[in-house]
Amino acid sequence: MSTPEHKPQVWFLTGSQGLYGQETLEQVAGQSLQIQQMLTQSGRISAEIVGKPVLTDAAAIRRVMTEASSDPACVGVIAWMHTFSPAKMWISGLDALRKPVLHLHTQLNEALPWQSIDMDFMNLNQAAHGDREFGYIQTRLGVARKTVAGHASDPALADRIDGWVRAAVGVAHLRSLRLARFGDNMRDVAVTEGDKVEAELKFGVSVNTYGVNDLVAVVDAVSDQAVDELVAEYAEAYDVVPQLTGERHESLRYAARIEAGLRTFLTDGGFGAFTTNFEDLGGLRQLPGLAVQRLMADGYGFGGEGDWKTSALLAAVKAMGRGTGRGTSFMEDYTYHFGPGEPKILGAHMLEVCPTIAGRRPSCEIHPLGIGGREDPVRLVFDAATGPGVVIGLADLGERFRFVANEIEVVEPDEPLASLPVARAVWKPSPSLSTSAESWLTAGGPHHTVLTQAVGSDTLQDFAHMLHTELLLIDSHTTPAAFGDRIRWNQAYYRLAQGF
Repeated sequence: MSTPEHKPQVWFLTGSQGLYGQETLEQVAGQSLQIQQMLTQSGRISAEIVGKPVLTDAAAIRRVMTEASSDPACVGVIAWMHTFSPAKMWISGLDALRKPVLHLHTQLNEALPWQSIDMDFMNLNQAAHGDREFGYIQTRLGVARKTVAGHASDPALADRIDGWVRAAVGVAHLRSLRLARFGDNMRDVAVTEGDKVEAELKFGVSVNTYGVNDLVAVVDAVSDQAVDELVAEYAEAYDVVPQLTGERHESLRYAARIEAGLRTFLTDGGFGAFTTNFEDLGGLRQLPGLAVQRLMADGYGFGGEGDWKTSALLAAVKAMGRGTGRGTSFMEDYTYHFGPGEPKILGAHMLEVCPTIAGRRPSCEIHPLGIGGREDPVRLVFDAATGPGVVIGLADLGERFRFVANEIEVVEPDEPLASLPVARAVWKPSPSLSTSAESWLTAGGPHHTVLTQAVGSDTLQDFAHMLHTELLLIDSHTTPAAFGDRIRWNQAYYRLAQGF
């Protein structure tokens, strides 16, 4: 099972200068601490906010930026110009920074003290002045940042900061991610192909392939005791069908053996994501189903048919959604309901849908699988929990990568899916099925996606922005014509941004 992780850190940087004297700088430091405490005490920010001394010169700024870039606990920096901080001081530091930056535009006082305000107050509380100078230099340098304006006590502001924090966590996770491919991708499939070298340059993920029988050797070496423990865990966590406690019990035990072996292989190799392929199973007797579902529930990325791009993306989104209590899963658009009633999409996969999105206690079942040529695989079956969500996919366009996302509402099936032996989700895509599908197809979005109810589209946009990668969002405002225009404008922008 997953182990607790340390809370990520975000460093809080406050800018000022020596013009106003030491007494004023002490006030700046005190008010900076109060702002940090407001954000922390909101209980809405999923990172530890670590305050740093007030920054008043270029050397100190560069030093703290370099330290932030090299500290693995730090996922990003929040910068606030409490007073007027001449922005030429920040050029070298911003140039050295290799972590995401959020520009917080706030001030300590919520209301102006209309009767008592004097020039001392004005000189001390001039973020409205200083942050404009800081905003200019970031724009001048082309710094990709998030800008959030408002009072630090506002819950909506804290929520926006947390969205950015979660995106930064996803980027940090991706930067250090190791991904194991067991076999190659499915034959003749285009969208699961991609440039693994460019992916490591762009995103940081290291993707390497292992022979399936390397895994089989580890699976075969799993002890009976480890299998016994997992089978007992299954009985505690799921509704195990009588077949699997009776005449098909050995199939359940082999599913447990796959899980134990796969978990050992991934742990020993330091992998946080993996792929399988039903066309390349080596000596495995079952296509991994239950094992994959449970590993995803523990935060591992996964992609079917060798789809390493979706696996890496799932690992990052899992990291972003940690602690929300809501789920994220590997997903595939399978088939449509055009009517009667409101049109919907039925998403599923052969076996591998993560139980974190389950609406009720999953059922552990065994059914035939018409492809792969192996024994009947064990899997968890359930309907996804209802509520808002996003599906997002990653495509390699040859010259660059593109994220495509769609805001959705997961709903109950119109009727029970009694004959469908896999986990599934039914959703209404925004703004409609026809516009969603037309836009997704026009964008070249993949058929494998990540469905998340833990991470919103704002955070995913921050995530793409941090990675300097295009994201095309299909939402309630999308029209096919405007979406097509956006694709063409973006094509021109990214071509120019890459240079000639």
